[in-house]
Amino acid sequence: MTAPPGRRRDSAKTRALLLQTARRRFARDGYSATTLRDIADEAGVNVALIGRYFESKEGLFEACLTAAVDELRRETGEVPLAEVHLVIADQAARIGPEGPPSQLLLLLRSSGDERADEIRRGVLRTSAERLAAATGNSPADPGTLLRAQMVLAASLGIVLLRSVGAMEPLQSADRDALAAPLRDLVAALLPGR
Repeated sequence: MTAPPGRRRDSAKTRALLLQTARRRFARDGYSATTLRDIADEAGVNVALIGRYFESKEGLFEACLTAAVDELRRETGEVPLAEVHLVIADQAARIGPEGPPSQLLLLLRSSGDERADEIRRGVLRTSAERLAAATGNSPADPGTLLRAQMVLAASLGIVLLRSVGAMEPLQSADRDALAAPLRDLVAALLPGR
């Protein structure tokens, strides 16, 4: 059976639209409060397509997190340890009055669903392991991993505090003002070999 004329579906575009819509809904409303019907209705597609492309709500959520991390990686690339502070400063400086981008909100927001939170924790764990590996030490080394997790926690904390306008001068600091103290933080916590 073929699609009616003028209604041909582009599966790649539909999948991307569902991901974009789901990421926005999950970031704004949380995992538990977001239904597949909400996502499908907002995207203007049949809810059955979510099952076709992602199998389940969990699969869609995991795809959203994976896409968010991939997007952050594309923006930052494989950064040498000596430049990690600049990447953090760039990310933090882009936080405006609209708050953090949805990919960061997905990583910060607890979902209320154990499986979804497990997926989110796995993504954060992998990010910390990549940061630990950038030191030249084994990411399995508990001391190195702890230090990498502390850098990640500090980075997310900076983003969170900037997004809620909690403190000055942190709120209005530009990239250059953030870069120097972040360099000191990263160097203190993650000395390279």
